[in-house]
Amino acid sequence: MGTANQSRPLAAVTGASSGIGYELARQFARAGYDLVVCSEDPGIEIAAQTFEDDGARVNAVRVDLRRPEGVEQFYAAVRNVGAPLEAIALNAGVGVLGDFTRETDLSDELAMIHLNVVSTVHLAKLAAQDMVARGRGKILITASVAGTMPTPLMAVYGATKAFDLSFAASLRHELKDTGVSVTALLPGPTDTEFFEREGGADTKAAEVAEKNDPADVAKQGFDALMAGKDRVYGATSLGTKLQGMTARFVPESVKAAMHEKMAEHGSRGK
Repeated sequence: MGTANQSRPLAAVTGASSGIGYELARQFARAGYDLVVCSEDPGIEIAAQTFEDDGARVNAVRVDLRRPEGVEQFYAAVRNVGAPLEAIALNAGVGVLGDFTRETDLSDELAMIHLNVVSTVHLAKLAAQDMVARGRGKILITASVAGTMPTPLMAVYGATKAFDLSFAASLRHELKDTGVSVTALLPGPTDTEFFEREGGADTKAAEVAEKNDPADVAKQGFDALMAGKDRVYGATSLGTKLQGMTARFVPESVKAAMHEKMAEHGSRGK
């Protein structure tokens, strides 16, 4: 992309090759932003063409954010544009499905923590420092409704999203007088490649996901970010919104049992 068009603001989106990240990038492009986007897969180049068709100048970076040097490489690409970063969507994330003790692989879970948690903190530190120095900016952190409850059979994933949610709320409070806002996006199960990628296509959660459109979830997140809201439950189904909003009133044991049924292999269609 080189030097950005100085009449257009600049936004960055991680995990932008598909799903919610892809749709977030399209929201920014259609709203008049230029983009720096990344993903670890080659689909980011194809996605970038769509964002350009939407009117944005795009710098697509194929990078692994699980590695600190990958985070630094991505943010260097942001700074190299030569325009101030007005908004960043920290969206990249993965899940690991299965019984923690008897099914899942530790290396997969540690890699997930590095992507869902460590890279989010790393990029937020870099972006927030630059934004506070200028006195303006917007940060969107994709957490999850799963971060509001125990998540048996996705124990570490749910914990990473609880971290993201708490981190977003704390950072928002710290930055309240700086001109920089922080918004948490809490999607429910969404119709993306998430469940197929994590081996959960046969779960009831994947069945529910078909009711939540990633484009709608992204628009809800984008609108909340632009409005400076603290959080938004990203879902098209009323059930998912109610699940998130009422989670604090439901006993942990009940929420745990509900999630276990949703995440069980073979539960789809039951």
